Amino acid sequence: MTTAHSITLHAYDQLLLVRDDLIAVYAEVRADLLHLPNYALQAFTERLDRHGEAPGFTAVLAYTEDGAPVGYAYAHTVEQGDLWWARVSPAPGQEYTAASAVAVKELGVRVPWRKTGTARRAHDALLAAYPGVPWASLMVNPAAGGGKVLRLYESWGYCRVGTCQPSAESPVLAMMVRSRNG
Repeated sequence: MTTAHSITLHAYDQLLLVRDDLIAVYAEVRADLLHLPNYALQAFTERLDRHGEAPGFTAVLAYTEDGAPVGYAYAHTVEQGDLWWARVSPAPGQEYTAASAVAVKELGVRVPWRKTGTARRAHDALLAAYPGVPWASLMVNPAAGGGKVLRLYESWGYCRVGTCQPSAESPVLAMMVRSRNG
């Protein structure tokens, strides 16, 4: 049986150290969506490379005992006025945007490790890498998993504050925020 206890988490602040592992896990996690322009592997790698250059970039990867990557979460920090906030409607409240915030960009877990706590462990380890940053934020497709993904984030303490469409190829996403400490 696959369990979250059989994985170890490692945090990285340099994309080059884990780029290949992130791409490999993404390709498997999003396999059913790779034909869509926003989810295509090329679109993801372009975003990943851009995010890897952003201030405060951190990636947390989950590995099996034999070193196979099975999940990831990555983020960087955003400031007031950042495009991350500017494209959200209605505009998020000042309480979220006045100071640096963690922008969780991606979270994914391979099928055998889903529903084992791996995603939550990677998420929590990622947020722990940002001491002193008051808010965590993410964007999610409300239709993902028939709404299950959005409900999962709500169970982790996130609440919806608006919507946005980051690109013409992207679905309309829900912007969610929570206190970094839960």
